[in-house]
Amino acid sequence: MVADNGKGYTYTSGALVVNGKIVAGMTGCSRYKDDVCFISAYDGRTGKELWRASTIARPGEPGGETWGDLPLLFRAGGDAWITGSYDPAANLIYFGTAQAKPWARVVRGTEGDALYTNATLAINPDTGKIVWYYQHIPGESHDMDEVFENILIDAGGRQSLFKMGKIGVLWELDRRTGKFLSASDLGYQTLLDVDRRTGTVTYRPGMIQQMDVELQWCPSTAGFKSWRAMAYHPQTQAFYIPLSMHCERGTFRPVEFVEGRGGTGPVKRINQFHPQSPGQLGEFVAMSRDGKILWRQRVRTPYNTAALTTAGGLAFVGDWDRNVYAYDVQTGRRLWHARTPTSVQGFPITYAVNGRQYIAVPSGTGGGSWTSLLPVELTPDVKRPGGGNSILVFALPQS
Repeated sequence: MVADNGKGYTYTSGALVVNGKIVAGMTGCSRYKDDVCFISAYDGRTGKELWRASTIARPGEPGGETWGDLPLLFRAGGDAWITGSYDPAANLIYFGTAQAKPWARVVRGTEGDALYTNATLAINPDTGKIVWYYQHIPGESHDMDEVFENILIDAGGRQSLFKMGKIGVLWELDRRTGKFLSASDLGYQTLLDVDRRTGTVTYRPGMIQQMDVELQWCPSTAGFKSWRAMAYHPQTQAFYIPLSMHCERGTFRPVEFVEGRGGTGPVKRINQFHPQSPGQLGEFVAMSRDGKILWRQRVRTPYNTAALTTAGGLAFVGDWDRNVYAYDVQTGRRLWHARTPTSVQGFPITYAVNGRQYIAVPSGTGGGSWTSLLPVELTPDVKRPGGGNSILVFALPQS
């Protein structure tokens, strides 16, 4: 056993296989307990644990002071619930970490950076040593985690790591050193300012919560960009990003500082459409590496799958309202769409048989397909069947 699931520990993502080692990130780290979240590696043949890297800085360790005087028992969060990436040339693995728990600074009792939450970690897979880290939003306070996929790209004379979290900022880091290279804001969030030269993050006036005082911000805690992964197209040198457009009025309330409690912290939450996208929750955006918006497409309900791009110049994505689409990567023109039995979700894939290319798309409910909250509350006119879980395969034209 890796960790006690009676304390909330669990796995939610696939493992990363590196040089005979099985590497996985732990989640379920929101409750107060006498241990913290971690990334760990195991011998692929024997299952023996080889190393364990904590994602929360402990008292007395480097970074421990960023939690103030909070004892280890009350240092929660830092879940590593998305599979990492590996660079064999640098011999580094990259994992993102989630936010500190409870979400709001005022609730969790610390105003410090709370390392190593909301960060990208570069780890030596042989030793488990953290070679470098980059904390995207120090002391983050609104559930705007940056835990999601790390995309490794060699272009423009750089060996870069790109990622985007809930707040809709595309970050570029040097993947060997962790040096900040660039930040490009989609322009929809209302919480903070990012210096494009240094990456320094500054919260806007009035955006840090007070207990039991309502605050309005964009995006909601669901985030513009979430687990629905973006895709990169080398020919256009652009990312294709599924987004959800919404805001929130929220009131944060205290938690009890007792072992076994904690969590995200109680929030009275009211969801709203984003003022720049009234009536439409879904946006599929093409964004170049340097932050230029190439095109946007919007639909009524959230885009609900990861993006998939092809060498033939197509970008595939699906939505909550049962539609799967193909867009032209250059222009954003919708070239094709089909209806599925229920919500399209998960990760579309492509493969070829005897020279014919196919696209396979999952359709189903549960999992990450917005079974409640945003589409149910904000687009009640759109109904979807509760059944119909399936895999649908489409053939591309032979020409």
